[in-house]
Amino acid sequence: MRYDIAIIGTGPAGLEAAITAKVRNKNIILLGSKELSPKMAVVEHPIKNYLGLPEVTGKEMIAAFRKQLEVLDIEVTELKATTVYNVGDYYSLQLSNNDIIEADAVILATGVVAGKPYPGETEFLGRGVSYCATCDAPLYKGKTVAVIGGSKEEEAEADFLGEVCEKVYYFPLYKDEVNFKSTNIEICKEKPQEIKGGMKADTLVTDVKEHKVDCTFILRAAQFPAQLVPGLEVEGNAVKVDLQMRTNLPGLFTAGDLTGQPYQYIKAAGQGNVAALSAVSYLDEKKRG
Repeated sequence: MRYDIAIIGTGPAGLEAAITAKVRNKNIILLGSKELSPKMAVVEHPIKNYLGLPEVTGKEMIAAFRKQLEVLDIEVTELKATTVYNVGDYYSLQLSNNDIIEADAVILATGVVAGKPYPGETEFLGRGVSYCATCDAPLYKGKTVAVIGGSKEEEAEADFLGEVCEKVYYFPLYKDEVNFKSTNIEICKEKPQEIKGGMKADTLVTDVKEHKVDCTFILRAAQFPAQLVPGLEVEGNAVKVDLQMRTNLPGLFTAGDLTGQPYQYIKAAGQGNVAALSAVSYLDEKKRG
């Protein structure tokens, strides 16, 4: 399906972008979590510098955001975009359920991703490194794979791999208790450090040992922007943008923490508004052209 604008992220930047685009009568898809922003949902103290709402807590603000989405009939699609491809006149988005959607413009509002890619991660992407278990599991039927899980939510994808693969090594990067239905998943309390191989990646190196695997699945809540969108210009973990939130790729816009410091809710919302207005102008220019 082709949308006018695909918006990735349900924090203040993504939500404001969705609201603005919807008000401008654009056909949008909003990809993220129905919980919206988990970081805000646990803030029980007032957010003092949000203009006009000096005594509103993060929890209360999330409730207000949710109500506004309902009023405007904006639905959150709980799927991750694993890769966003620029195919010329539009963008092709591969989703975590293996579906592919298209959009004439894209707004990235995924928030800042801590850390940096593992050595070998970028080089072996598509050659023994994957970000989507649902998409690529059939390629490794009956084989041995590793899964680096960034949060408890990733356990479902690891369980799916357990149904397809002969053996799964699971490396949780969180402290919650790990539970699986599949009996062929081995939980490894080790710290992944590097991905190695020849023509294809075949080894995951940890602080304890080397694991021979046919693929390493790296499942994060959000991917590093350069891995999510091939060809996107970044500086560190931040995407390079101009004042209109335009990136180096035509039709691709960014807002919020992904643009760099300061990491502030009100800044994110303002940039989401600008990104949506810029996307609308871009689409209007395309029609006139």
